[in-house]
Amino acid sequence: MSALLHIAAEEAQNPLVPPIPELVIGLLAFVIVFGFLAKKLLPNINKVLEQRREAIEGGIEKAEAAQTEAQSVLEQYKAQLAEARHEAARLRQEAQEQGATLIAEMRAEGQRQREEIIAAGHSQIEADRKVAASVLRQDVGKLATDLAGKLVGESLEDHARQSRVIDRFLDDLDQKAEAAR
Repeated sequence: MSALLHIAAEEAQNPLVPPIPELVIGLLAFVIVFGFLAKKLLPNINKVLEQRREAIEGGIEKAEAAQTEAQSVLEQYKAQLAEARHEAARLRQEAQEQGATLIAEMRAEGQRQREEIIAAGHSQIEADRKVAASVLRQDVGKLATDLAGKLVGESLEDHARQSRVIDRFLDDLDQKAEAAR
């Protein structure tokens, strides 16, 4: 029996099985501490977690809004850049067209001036030729009259007759020259 008592005493003092009063007191203390923590600490923890969750969601929403706005601004910039490129191409095309028009106008003006210079030159040459022919006629007439006077032995000073003879002679020469051409 003493062995039985000893076994019963050992079972009572088994470290794995606590005594019932300690177990009840421990359980009551746990419930009180758990209740206190649940009442006081858990709302604060939930509040902090909720604030953190809202801050994260707000940050995500702000980031999404910022990304959307940045995408919108990027699209606007791309549109403006495309419009600027289009405008630059249009201005370049206009400049080329104006340059071609200006070159054509300058060529036409140069051609017109050339034609005027050529016409003025021709008229000047024609006027000089007429003056030279007139002077030549007078000189030839004077020389012919002097020569004829020396050959005949008398002076041929009748100016009207002299002019008619000279003119007839020179006209005959002109007709022969034109016929030879």
